[in-house]
Amino acid sequence: MSETPTELELQPSVQPSSQPELELGLQPPSQSDLQPKPRWRNLQRLLLVLLGFSSCAAMLGLIYYLHHRLHPEDQPAAVSPCVSAACRSASARISSSTDPFAQPCEYFTSSCGLDRRAELSGGRMRGQGIPGHPQNLKDRSERRGRDGEDRRQTEDRTLDRKTLLLQHLREVLETKDGSSGLAVEKTRRFYSSCLDTRAIESAGEEPFLSLIQKLGGWAVSGQWNRTDFNSTLSSMMRDFATFPFFNLYVGKDPAEVSRGSSRRYIQIDQPDLLIPIKWNSRTQKSEAKTETLRPFLASCQRYLALLGAPPSTSMIHVGVFISLSSELAVAASPLQHRLQEGQLHQRMTIRELQQQAPAIDWLRCLQAAFHPLSLGEEDLVLLHNLPYILQMSRIIKKWQNKHELSGSGPLHTYMVLNLLHTLMPAMDSRFSGTAKNFSLALGDTEGEVPRWRRCVLETERGFDSVLTHLLRERTEHRQAKEMIQHVFSSFKSKLNQLQWTDQKVLQLLMKKFDIFSIFLQVRSLTPRLWTSEESSEAELDLLFSEVTVGSDSFFSNYIQLLSLWQKRRNKLLTENREAADILSVTPSLLGDELLFPLGMFVPPLFHHTYPRAMNYGATGFLIAKDILHLLLNDISSHSGSVSAAADCLWNLYLSATEAASRRASLSAAQQQELWLQFSALQVSLQAYQQSLQQRPGDSSLSGRAHTHLFLTAFSQVNCDVDPYREFMPLGPSFFITVVCSRTNQCPSTPRCSIKPQQNPPHTC
Repeated sequence: MSETPTELELQPSVQPSSQPELELGLQPPSQSDLQPKPRWRNLQRLLLVLLGFSSCAAMLGLIYYLHHRLHPEDQPAAVSPCVSAACRSASARISSSTDPFAQPCEYFTSSCGLDRRAELSGGRMRGQGIPGHPQNLKDRSERRGRDGEDRRQTEDRTLDRKTLLLQHLREVLETKDGSSGLAVEKTRRFYSSCLDTRAIESAGEEPFLSLIQKLGGWAVSGQWNRTDFNSTLSSMMRDFATFPFFNLYVGKDPAEVSRGSSRRYIQIDQPDLLIPIKWNSRTQKSEAKTETLRPFLASCQRYLALLGAPPSTSMIHVGVFISLSSELAVAASPLQHRLQEGQLHQRMTIRELQQQAPAIDWLRCLQAAFHPLSLGEEDLVLLHNLPYILQMSRIIKKWQNKHELSGSGPLHTYMVLNLLHTLMPAMDSRFSGTAKNFSLALGDTEGEVPRWRRCVLETERGFDSVLTHLLRERTEHRQAKEMIQHVFSSFKSKLNQLQWTDQKVLQLLMKKFDIFSIFLQVRSLTPRLWTSEESSEAELDLLFSEVTVGSDSFFSNYIQLLSLWQKRRNKLLTENREAADILSVTPSLLGDELLFPLGMFVPPLFHHTYPRAMNYGATGFLIAKDILHLLLNDISSHSGSVSAAADCLWNLYLSATEAASRRASLSAAQQQELWLQFSALQVSLQAYQQSLQQRPGDSSLSGRAHTHLFLTAFSQVNCDVDPYREFMPLGPSFFITVVCSRTNQCPSTPRCSIKPQQNPPHTC
């Protein structure tokens, strides 16, 4: 690859004069000029001049027509401002943000995720942010103290897509216009009761103590009816989604999935133990973390004190609880170990499981957990840690036979404290504060989750079908379908441009995309959007008719939520259709289909009234980037174009930051991510141009339109928080200068532009 040195310079626009200056000269006339000319010859010359002017005018008109026919984005007459409510909100954000076409070079050479305006006002030096650059090493010790605060402020400004989706769902739940069905009203009432912290604080511990009495009491209070172990366990599994001794969920068998089967099974796994444990690689066993036993003991004592346990006996119950927890922990093992030992997805019938682990009444408990579904002893289940299940059964039998402790009900107390953990989100701040203090003692430094976010997530757990209905009502399917079509058309063109070492890989990929294109042509967008089966308001009202949601007791509402969660698990077991995840914000591959969740098409990244330039610059870019990430392994391992283009972009960046002499090299992961994000920008920009050719004309926002608005929207989302952000060696806004130096699609030359010293390389 030939390298072309380039540099970024501030280049003021110099407008040439509209007409060239005429040079006037005085010369003596020739003898022939003094001869008289016939009038018809003068007329002939006049006609020739007029014909020449007419030809020039016709040629200019043709050029003008072809230019505006092929480049409709350059037609200012077709632009009208967007005045919708969504556009007014977006305009406020755009107006307060920086215009990439009015920024100095430092804006484009900054690192991803930094506040550029703060950098510019502070006189950021060139080269800062480049891996290995001396400027980074010089002031590292001085910056270390304020890194944490800067990072928190940056994360507040740079919201990830999941947060944007949750904010949109929050707005949907807090807006009482549109849908007015009973199911929608119950959903909003649940969310509202979750936000009512005053009522939660006023209720205190009484709702939980009343629940304990319904379960037969417990030995901690001195009032316990000595209820049957399996009866209490099955009740907790059925009514409260609590699994103290093992975990329970529904899923497929990977061995069958590879053969095309979509059948789901009940899967039994080790539990999420409350006591912190660690894996001992020497003994190949888990054990309780000794350094966390003291804070764990203190938190358990605090819980019992809040529940009114007598101080004289609480220590005995806490000690027994920790002892039982420690024994169960020894049998647990990390996922990687179980994978290596082949302990995942071991299948057996419920009858066989009963014979090997008799302490649990498996059929009774599973029937309770999946009520009212019919289960029998010959039904298959999948186990993910059979050694733990066997050891757990022996431990329960041992504790049941400890006569000196039978009066204290250690197994029953263990289950009640696990139930408290399940219901912790509905308890007052004294309980959540105790849990937070224990997390801090374990080294958890995550900040407090906003109450509204917790409430949106809790609402989704039980009312996901209602939220899907509300989100579907607010999503413009036609425009989303058009965007997906154009992005994929542009994406396939990008694949064709790559140099492939294995043509079979290219043919396989193109076959997948052709299948997807056929689906888009013959079906509506809804089946391709990853949503559950569409339900009307009447159907939702019937589905939630037995759910009672009050406005003054979040605790009782939360109990209702757990029953809804149980129904959701049952539905997953009986249906073969892949359940939609309303909280998903990235596309997913499912066989030969590519499913786009509704959560990708929400404000402020997408709205059907936005100018298409803004939708394509934001959501279109993210779609292209997500698809490239899904296929990155196939593309990068079979195409030499990836590293060549990445090296080209990196050399341009090094030249722009005056660090070319250092020749800092990139890792393979950085090369891939650099090429991927630049390709995503190219794909989304081409998709936007295709949209304009198919449907000319677009609106404007804050005085910006077409490519100008597209690149502005791109500059707002290119540093979004995602798992691949750490592999980006530069801020993607730098791509704007590259794009504008390679095409005539930019409305004007940026203040900071790439000035090639010779012909630019084509590998970028």
